[in-house]
Amino acid sequence: MLKMLRALSLILLAAAIPALAQNPTGTLQGSISDGVYTSPSGVFKIRVPVLAELGGGVSDTENVVTFHDNFGLQITVGAFRQDATLKWELSTRGNKDYLIYFLGTYVLPDFKRFCAGTHVESAGYSADFLDGTLFAYILLPGGSMFDTPPVFGPPKPPAVAKRGNAIFTRNGYTFVISTELSERVTEGDQYKKTVKEEDQILRDRLAEVASKMEFVKQEPAKTPANAASTTP
Repeated sequence: MLKMLRALSLILLAAAIPALAQNPTGTLQGSISDGVYTSPSGVFKIRVPVLAELGGGVSDTENVVTFHDNFGLQITVGAFRQDATLKWELSTRGNKDYLIYFLGTYVLPDFKRFCAGTHVESAGYSADFLDGTLFAYILLPGGSMFDTPPVFGPPKPPAVAKRGNAIFTRNGYTFVISTELSERVTEGDQYKKTVKEEDQILRDRLAEVASKMEFVKQEPAKTPANAASTTP
């Protein structure tokens, strides 16, 4: 469980500062072939949603991959193996309540450690998307990766970032897809979207990311043929 929590922290840090998601050598732990990224664990593949020609980059850890470019796109995808405790929570709570539990117990507290004042603005459960997905839209005061101080004039208050999160389960893993609504910060006073419109934009973007993913069920470990029998 502790290892999973540390890995989850990386997705939240990577969401704000992509470089933190890189391993010390700067090389990928997963792999990219023909434009498709495969996670180190092999549990998912995804067509890379950024272009190198537009400053696109990919960085990852054992559990988290981050895609970002120079034009306001930044996406993190995390896959966290369910240990015995999480499997029990899922089996006793059911999918919807488990996802709410996972958001409140792991995802939101890490966002709050990164950015004080973080809170869920709105959320909704879709039973027919990926067999049940929790969409949560979170506000992070001062937590935008797109906010830059003005070159001239007095400092401005930090922007309030808004991140969309899609949380779902597949093949013994809990997945978290997260992305920031960059226009909320980069368009300044010209930005006029309502909360409902923001939620829909983020939901569409998260769904698009999910549509690029392929989930790979892991085969159980095989017992060596020459293993000693435990039968008396």
